Amino acid sequence: MFSDERDRPEQRPAGPTARDVAFWQGNTALAHGALLAGCNFFGGYPITPSTEIAEVMAEELPKIGGKFIQMEDEIGGIAAVIGASIAGAKALTATSGPGFSLKQENLGLAYIAEIPIVVVDVMRGGPSTGVPTKTAQQDVMQARWGTHGDHGTICYAPSSVQECYDLAIKAFDMAERFRQPVLILSDEVVGHMREKVTKKDPNKLKIVNRVRPSVPPDKFTPYEADPVTKVPAMAAFGDGYSWHVTGLTTNDWGFPTNNPSEIEKKMLRLVNKIDKGRKEIVEYEMEYMDGANVIVVAYGSVGRSALRAVRDARTRGIPAGFFRPVTLWPFPGEELARMALGAKIILVPELNCGQMVLEVERVIRGRSEVRGMSLVNGELFKPSAIRRMIEEVA
Repeated sequence: MFSDERDRPEQRPAGPTARDVAFWQGNTALAHGALLAGCNFFGGYPITPSTEIAEVMAEELPKIGGKFIQMEDEIGGIAAVIGASIAGAKALTATSGPGFSLKQENLGLAYIAEIPIVVVDVMRGGPSTGVPTKTAQQDVMQARWGTHGDHGTICYAPSSVQECYDLAIKAFDMAERFRQPVLILSDEVVGHMREKVTKKDPNKLKIVNRVRPSVPPDKFTPYEADPVTKVPAMAAFGDGYSWHVTGLTTNDWGFPTNNPSEIEKKMLRLVNKIDKGRKEIVEYEMEYMDGANVIVVAYGSVGRSALRAVRDARTRGIPAGFFRPVTLWPFPGEELARMALGAKIILVPELNCGQMVLEVERVIRGRSEVRGMSLVNGELFKPSAIRRMIEEVA
């Protein structure tokens, strides 16, 4: 018992403490999210506007016994990451548009050999060297179709520093869960702005790790998929298990095949494992969608401007709605099509000449008019510009 109020211990409200929060750039948050997810290897090459990711990893990985290596170029960077993952590491590389182009061939190798890695592309203007210090969203279709051949794609687009942190964790979880590359398409604005981040408690975080073989080495079939998940168990080189890694299409033993049925089985599985796991992967955000006559679909940094524009339009009595794909691939088309029923027009502002607007048109199938808004001068859309377009079409 306490004889006096002054004798009682101080009662603090529950909530984050100073230790639980940070004031980070988006790139810094991405790096720390990767570390929390268990990333213990980084291979890459400096390139604006992603370099801060490499800088943080270079500083932090040695503290936890991880490895950082700066390669001679972006091709070497992703090659090192693939090798590290084969050896059992959780591996990350980060780049921007020109480097993303250089990574595409080895990205295809990781898809067909089913090597879990995370690749971050902090987008800037292009093509070629383009505008290194300005923002853009011009790599959207490259993320889906940049490497040749068919495969399922997982790609996230953060719009805040908190999401950079959170999606880095999820990207590693999905790479391990589905045994394939996972992409994060950030952009210069998100990568370099600073915001408060609430850090996760590592003791309460459920981290996903790749499924290891449950049979002895002499019973191991390297690409024999689980009948439910359609994903094979993955042994690490050095664990006593033997398996063959190649860019050729293989049979379940990992050796090249010209057998039509085995080729088809492999290719369909690369696509179907993502289709089957779609509910685990897809994320989106929406506001004011009930009764919306005009819907604005935006992602990444543009999502921030678009949401403000929709809120301003609502204060003016315009029934506007907001839909933001957090997952660019698989695109949340089923969800958008369902939520957009009855809408007169859908606006798609993006920092390119019209890439995602084509995907929106595909899923809407003519039920609403779809209109793109492009900005390619290196600047971010102002909310007022999007609001004026909402007012014009409403």
